[in-house]
Parts: sequence; structure tokens; C-alpha cells
Amino acid sequence: MALALALMWVDHHYSWLQPARMVSGYLLEPAQTTAMVPSALVNWFGESAATRQELLHANKQLSARNLILETRVQRLAALEAENIELRELLNASEKLGSRVLVSSVLAVDPDPYSQQIFINKGSEDDVFVGQPVLDAYGLLGQVIDVLPRRSRVLMIADSNHAIPVQVNRNGVRAIAAGTGALDSLELIYVPNTADIEVGDLLISSGLGGRYPKGYPVATVTQVENIAGKPFASVTAKPSAHLDRSRHLLLLFSDTQPQTPAEFTAEQPK
Repeated sequence: MALALALMWVDHHYSWLQPARMVSGYLLEPAQTTAMVPSALVNWFGESAATRQELLHANKQLSARNLILETRVQRLAALEAENIELRELLNASEKLGSRVLVSSVLAVDPDPYSQQIFINKGSEDDVFVGQPVLDAYGLLGQVIDVLPRRSRVLMIADSNHAIPVQVNRNGVRAIAAGTGALDSLELIYVPNTADIEVGDLLISSGLGGRYPKGYPVATVTQVENIAGKPFASVTAKPSAHLDRSRHLLLLFSDTQPQTPAEFTAEQPK
């Protein structure tokens, strides 16, 4: 102990021991480094554990944020689609040049054999039985039941519905009947010699007084002439988006309110 104290005093006041101190520093450096290994390992493991916990926490936060953002994106996509539909509906109402009332679809009839929907307008909005209903692309159907604030609409694809139509290209008349499928109508009693081609646009003829004349109804998708049978098999795809449109137009022009009894009496097909 005394020798150590003496060496420390000499090293502090004189430079004689400087070379010896340098040499001993080189010699003792590996031992000092080895002695620091345990504490370095403890610090490394501690930092690694803390970093892992932080990463796990950050990952959970990012996952939750990503889920929220994806939900918002889906909502924005739905709003964008609705906005596009409303703009198309607005353009359609401007083209009609008649008084119209915008309504929204409330529900779809769950009966698989019925193509009917419920809308959010009723007698308080002057809706009447037999009133034509359109979307931005064509005739969708007609009102068959009216309540104060809601109405039932029979779509043109219902198997109990039929509408007089004519080919826009040449005026050939026919009856487009619903098949029960939303994407298909059938033209009934069409002679084999009738001039109807695939791609022809069918419009409402106005005959029967139910629907006004000149509105798009469907596009012919298939014409089949069967030998030995007097009538051709003609199918068409409705112009209206029966399974997608959520906003509809109730048309007031060229139609007159009818009582439910009158509607029942004129129910086609």
C-alpha cells in the first residue's frame, strides 16, 4: 500500500514513470476490456428487450391505425360511388325535363320469387300507385303500394310485370316481360319475321298508358328463331341497374294518379 501511494505521488509530481505507465496501459488494456464485457452484455440485452417491446407496441399502433385508415378508404370509396350515382341521376333528371322526385331504396323484398323494393317516399310526397320509377339509366318499375312515408315498387324484372316496348331502331313493337331474374327480360309473342337484332335498344312505347313513351327499357342480348314455332325467343338486359341503384327518380309527367283498384285491373301479365 505504501509503495503504491509512493508511486502515485511520484507520478503526480514527476514524469519519470510516464514510460512505465504507458507500457502498463498497453498490457492491461485486454484485461480492462474483458472486465467490461459483462456490463456491456447487460446493457445490450436491456436495450434489445426495450427496443423489442417498443417495436411490438409500435406495430400494434400501426396495425390499428392501418385498420382505421382502410375503413375510412372503404367509406370514401362508397361515398364516391354514391356521389357518382347522384350526379348521373341529376343529369338524367335534367334530360327528362319533367317534374321528378328523388327517392332512396330502403329495403329489398326478401322473397326470392319477387323483384320488389321499398323506397322512402310515400303519399306525403304525392307518390301515387302506378307512378313510373327510373334510375339514371332507364325504367326501373312502377309504384304498386303507397304508405304515408314509404312505397313499394314492382321492378320490370318481376315475373308478374310486363311493359309495352318498341325497338328504337325501327319502331317494331313488342311486350317485354319480367323473368324473375334481375338481368333478363323476355320479349313475348315476337314473330319469327320481326326485324329485331342483338344490340337493339328497346324503349317504352307509351301504349297502355302506364309508362310514358321513349324511356330506355332494355337492350336485346339474344334472338333465336326456332323452326316450327311461330314466335322467336328474344331476351334483353334491362337498362336500369336493378340490383345496384340506391337513388331513384319518381316521374310525375304524363302520368295520372290512379287508385289501387285501377292499378290492379291494369296489372300486366
